Amino acid sequence: MHLHALTLFLSPLIFLFCYFLHKIIWLPLKIQNHFAKQGVSGPGYRPVVGNLAEIRQLLVAEEELKPTFCITHDVAHRVTPHYSKWSKLYGKNFLFWFGAKPVLAVADPDMIKEVLMNSNGRFRRIKLDPFTKKLFGDDGLIVLEGEKWAVHRRITSQAFNMERVKDWIPEMVATIEKWLNKVEEKTAEKSEFELDVHKELQLLSADIISRTAFGSSYEEGKRIFELQEQQVSLTLLALRTLYIPGFRTEDGVEERLDIDEIIDECKTFYFAGKETTANLLSWALLLLAQHRDWQSRGRDEVLVTCGSKTRPSAEHLSNFKLMSMILNETLRLYPPAVELNRQTLHDVKLGNLQVPAGTQLDLAMTAVHHDVRIWGDDADDFNPMRFAEPRRHLASAFPFGIGPRICVGQNFAIVEAKIILAMILQRYSLVISPSYVHAPLRSLTLQPQFGVQLLFSRVSH
Repeated sequence: MHLHALTLFLSPLIFLFCYFLHKIIWLPLKIQNHFAKQGVSGPGYRPVVGNLAEIRQLLVAEEELKPTFCITHDVAHRVTPHYSKWSKLYGKNFLFWFGAKPVLAVADPDMIKEVLMNSNGRFRRIKLDPFTKKLFGDDGLIVLEGEKWAVHRRITSQAFNMERVKDWIPEMVATIEKWLNKVEEKTAEKSEFELDVHKELQLLSADIISRTAFGSSYEEGKRIFELQEQQVSLTLLALRTLYIPGFRTEDGVEERLDIDEIIDECKTFYFAGKETTANLLSWALLLLAQHRDWQSRGRDEVLVTCGSKTRPSAEHLSNFKLMSMILNETLRLYPPAVELNRQTLHDVKLGNLQVPAGTQLDLAMTAVHHDVRIWGDDADDFNPMRFAEPRRHLASAFPFGIGPRICVGQNFAIVEAKIILAMILQRYSLVISPSYVHAPLRSLTLQPQFGVQLLFSRVSH
């Protein structure tokens, strides 16, 4: 009797112990050996935590470095220090671990193109952690897969197609004009004044997305943005405290109503509509303030196209060729995100590699964007002439992604950025303020940690 009771008690424990050994020890070592046979190595698997502790230490060490007044655009070592370190040791494609989950770092443009252009379901987006899901919702485009994603994609693509975006340009111009007039009123007695353009552009881009997509102003939607900022902070805190996939579970969620799906899409549009454009323009203005020759060339293009008084319109967009080159080069040096992630659903062949099911793929965007083998020895320098001709490889620069899941708001972000940049250059000349500290920060987006302080002076025509 006692033996039977002991057996009943021990059986579940033995099962759990065997499951733990299989999942946490045997399977990761098997996968590591599988990649090693193909010539792919890495820092090595550590039971339970993988390499998360080292990644966190490297990130914290970079962020705690004394801020620099020297402006260099070699941002990869700062925002992806683990990739910078391990790629030098193991090559541009290597294996590391998030807990017991294998992660294959990929910086080969051909392999990246194969992943992002795939439409047969071999690669899917990774599941977001619970904190990030709260930011974007359960039914936003950024988290969906399969047929549900296809339906949402068709609807949102119609909402943000180029013709619809062009219809919003008058509203954009009016909102930007109002902001510029406020700046002018506050600084009318100064021949030169300082602005933290990152802070200003966050407010401006929030106002634009509110007015164009939702018919309200930033002030009316202010509480939404504040709550999203709080959620971003919680998300980053969770990631810094080693959120290990598979060790925390969520309660099942019943099927959502259509109104909830709409709300989740609005969360995505609010966040992405504000962050993407504000960061892009902050970096672009910084680069133009640093490279005055390109600032002059950009201003000349605006003045030739629009004059000094006429505001940009849809008809002017096709003439902003230098503006497009400037923005593309900015996105190369400072993309909205530092990497894209996918996961293999089945065992697949990627390039010359056999990749097991369940492997996360980290597509190393900043590494590719700064790769001297692709862009030359001056890969870390600002040179918009790189985009004077079409790119030789589709995945040599992919700030908005490529393929079926390319960012649905790309048209909106680029048009808005061109309009804002044109209207600023019509009025003002820019130089970098002595108070500016160069500290690119990897948050949910790539942003300036301490803002972007520039000195503005009025242009005389």
